[in-house]
Amino acid sequence: MRPALHIPGHFGEWLQGRLGAGGPVVLVTLPAPALGLNLCYRPGPGQSLRGAGLTPWRARRFLELLGLSLRGRIVLRPVVAPGLGTGVSTASLVALARLAGWDGAPGILAQACVRAEGASDPLMFAAPERLLWASRQGRALAALQALPRYEVLGGFQGGPARTEAADSAFPDVSDLVARWQRAQGLVDFAAIATESAARCSALRGPAGEVAPQLAADLGALGWLRAHTGAARGLIFAPGTVPAGAEAVLRAAGWRGLLRIRGGGR
Repeated sequence: MRPALHIPGHFGEWLQGRLGAGGPVVLVTLPAPALGLNLCYRPGPGQSLRGAGLTPWRARRFLELLGLSLRGRIVLRPVVAPGLGTGVSTASLVALARLAGWDGAPGILAQACVRAEGASDPLMFAAPERLLWASRQGRALAALQALPRYEVLGGFQGGPARTEAADSAFPDVSDLVARWQRAQGLVDFAAIATESAARCSALRGPAGEVAPQLAADLGALGWLRAHTGAARGLIFAPGTVPAGAEAVLRAAGWRGLLRIRGGGR
């Protein structure tokens, strides 16, 4: 079976936390087009579905929420394992919806994802990093400014940690959201991402986070993480990743190394 379609994923978040002590969990995602999920499909009677931890029952329920159905053999193939912080769960549902013919508003699709799983990443939107996203509500709370050009050198450290819809034990980042709206250049954005990542690690672990020291050693502007998951990244201005940086990260135990380039302001 050849892939029928690819749904881009993300690589952790620029920031994530509570919008006020009792507020919703919000995030600003880091798109990663090469990650995400491939869906392979063969038409046929009945429905056979496997891969990515999505059960046939949940898949049918999700499609019913959108007034859709799908028959045939479906195989979901994540680019990296689920639970590492790359959006596999949401990408699986978006892939099913698009294969079944969904062409409606992305906001409606996000609401169906939340009803099916309790949370959603904004992968169904064309520019997800431009949204302040309430992941447990499946909606954007604000439009955000475009990011300047950046390069993230990333990898994975540690095991999987799937998102739990009831998990709201995140730091207050309302001050960081306000700073994000006022940020002027990549140095500002990197500092905000670093503070969000550091607050998350201090509250949620893991102990012995090595990314801050790696960022200092390699001259990065800052670092970021999957606030639930194993993805970690160092933030650089384009073209400034030092030679030999990958070897340093591998020696520190990072695996699955990749580069993500984005922005454009």
